[in-house]
Amino acid sequence: MSSLTVPGMARPNRWLRAHPLAADALLALAVYAIVLIGSFAGRGLAAHAPGPGFLLLGALACGALVARRSYPRTVLGVTSALTLAEIVADRGGQPRTQIAMAVVVALYTIASRTERAAAWRFAVATVAVLTCAVMFFGVPPWYSPENLGLFTWTALAGALGDAVRSRRAYVAAIEERAVRAERTREEEARRRVAEERLRIARELHDVVAHHIALVNVQAGVASHIMDSRPDQAKEALAHVREASRSALSELRATVGLLRQYGDPEAPTEPAPGLGVLGQLVDGFARVGLEVTVTGGPGAALPAAVDLAAYRVVQEALTNVHKHAGPGARAEVTLTQGADTLAVTVVDDGAACASPTAPAGGHGLLGMRERVTALGGVCAAGSREDGTGGFRVHATLPLRGRP
Repeated sequence: MSSLTVPGMARPNRWLRAHPLAADALLALAVYAIVLIGSFAGRGLAAHAPGPGFLLLGALACGALVARRSYPRTVLGVTSALTLAEIVADRGGQPRTQIAMAVVVALYTIASRTERAAAWRFAVATVAVLTCAVMFFGVPPWYSPENLGLFTWTALAGALGDAVRSRRAYVAAIEERAVRAERTREEEARRRVAEERLRIARELHDVVAHHIALVNVQAGVASHIMDSRPDQAKEALAHVREASRSALSELRATVGLLRQYGDPEAPTEPAPGLGVLGQLVDGFARVGLEVTVTGGPGAALPAAVDLAAYRVVQEALTNVHKHAGPGARAEVTLTQGADTLAVTVVDDGAACASPTAPAGGHGLLGMRERVTALGGVCAAGSREDGTGGFRVHATLPLRGRP
């Protein structure tokens, strides 16, 4: 039964919310009816019926409630003044304080729609003025139930309005916090997705650029000596096959990062690190690049730092092989301190690309992003000793980014 009646009840409520002036007019009529009923019930219809003056003052006070939303302070002043006029006009008799119901509604409106300090000032002033007036001009003794009733109703209106205002502010704060949390959650999700895409893009670039460069060189060598020196051509093709196999393995491992947790096809081998730096150097040695390694990690490195250091060396040597020209040599220096790992790669080539003009590549940019993500610093540029060549230097913190 209730499910059938609720929609019908909701329509009048929506209409009243959409027409606040009509809602306040209905409220004014209801308050006036309560004032009239109270004036008769308190004394008896035959004993003392309300006079035309009371009816007029009550109508004016209740009629002012129509403007309570637009002019709440003015309405409170008007209703309070009319209530005082009724109390003073019946001085010597028994003033009808039921007209104060209009003051109760006006004071509730002030308290529920004004900030707390101002609302309490209005409430205290209204309660004090009306209570003192009715105790001085009203029914003796001053502590009669009618006099105390006026004090109770006006004080209750102020307290109830303040409670409603606090409740509205609390609900609004919760809604704002929920909206802000949802917005922050969406921004955080987008940021994480962007960081993950950049990370995977760097991994793919490092893997592809390194191995494809080796494959390209070995394939060129095989094509050049295929007829004159077939044995060396076969050796070069073997290197091509080995480099392509390594590239496919690393690509499979990188793409496996996109698989869901628990996928049986996800890679289980560790990511490359400085532990396999010898294999990387051997790969470049087979294509004619002489690489010297000095120093090394003195203790186990965090996985992220180990991978970043390996990728920095890999990208730097790939750039040397591609841009430093024939006969160039490279030197890799690894220095581990108490809190940092320094990686330096220098070459003696003369045709290395400038970091400010990478010819559309993303190697140096990805290298800097990878190091910066760990809280480190990466610099790349021409050697400062005037001997030519290029220098890449990265400093990686061992304790992670704060």
